[in-house]
Amino acid sequence: MPSFKYSAYSSDGKEIKGTIEAEDKQDAIRQLKNEGSTPIDVSEASAFDKEINFSIGGGKKVKSRDLSVFCRQFVSITSAGVTIVDALDMLSDQTESETLKAAIADTKLSVQKGDTLANSMAKQGNVFPKIMLSMVAAGEATGNLETAFSRVGEQMEKQTRIQSLVKKAMIYPIALLVVIIGVVIAMMILVIPTFSDMYKDMGQELPAITRALVACSDFIVNRWYILIVVIAALIIGIKVFKATEMGTYLFANIAIKAPIFGTLTVKTASANFARTLSTLTASGISMIEALEITARTMKNVIFRDALNDARDKVAQGRPLSEPLRNSAVFPNMIIHMIGIGEETGSMEDMLVTAATYYEEEVEVATESISEIVQPLIIVVLAGICGTIIMAILIPMFGMYDLAGQE
Repeated sequence: MPSFKYSAYSSDGKEIKGTIEAEDKQDAIRQLKNEGSTPIDVSEASAFDKEINFSIGGGKKVKSRDLSVFCRQFVSITSAGVTIVDALDMLSDQTESETLKAAIADTKLSVQKGDTLANSMAKQGNVFPKIMLSMVAAGEATGNLETAFSRVGEQMEKQTRIQSLVKKAMIYPIALLVVIIGVVIAMMILVIPTFSDMYKDMGQELPAITRALVACSDFIVNRWYILIVVIAALIIGIKVFKATEMGTYLFANIAIKAPIFGTLTVKTASANFARTLSTLTASGISMIEALEITARTMKNVIFRDALNDARDKVAQGRPLSEPLRNSAVFPNMIIHMIGIGEETGSMEDMLVTAATYYEEEVEVATESISEIVQPLIIVVLAGICGTIIMAILIPMFGMYDLAGQE
């Protein structure tokens, strides 16, 4: 989905700037107006605009865990007979996140002025996710506001748990890779130069592997600044390319098809899709709107495009299972379960079952990844260190042979 940079006036008259994802320029303007802002200028963002927004604005997002706690506390307080305004006032004092605290306080002021809770929350920029805004609006319309917040809280808890599992699966491999890099650099800087001086005194021709190792060590020791510049340029280049449309789709494909981790990506997206869609439809939101909101929660653009296409096909009267099957993105099991739900009229139950199943699959997949990656990285570490040691010892064996012949 393309991004658009904008400048606008917020509901309190302050000028705000940033980027927003939208189908087109008109959709971006509509989203800004729905948030209570008055657009001044909206244009398609370049790769550099996206990158700047990523590095500067990324820290202002509210964690799913904080939103979950907010929802749970809101339900507990309002269930005791406390008014919405008083509940928001209490929650703004208890919330630890400064961004969420300010948003809740502004929401309370807007509600006091007579606006609805959903509209008041929508005015807070991107603090409250679209799924929460839609469910709160549905809850206000049906008089089931507490139920809406309870379901959102559960959704955020599930989302937080899935994210934690995925991060857990990634921490150990990343830590081992850092150790490998540290060990290699330490050997190149501290060990190899010592042997390099000894090899020069030997005056004999070194094997190719040893010459290559010594050359790498000399480069790291004497021209380390070039290496840092190259690595920095490579990282920046990858980020800029990833922000382009071509880069976005390329990395999305890699995430899906990558060995070991690709399966985890698909199962995580399936769990998120089923859980979010079931939560929205259970709150009385139409399937078309629920698919649109669910698509925005998908981090992988390929899954997002598949759900946007499914939304268009459903709007034309086709069953949801058909476009999902044609997309060839989602697993067959979730498609079959949706098809059964459509035939039996139990779509919500099937979606909940599918969500529960794939959440368990994510947990199993993370454990499997740890079991596979741990010995794999240890083998890689042993191979690298073994190669370095072999390159060091081969000339020494040659020196001993010469000494024995003499």
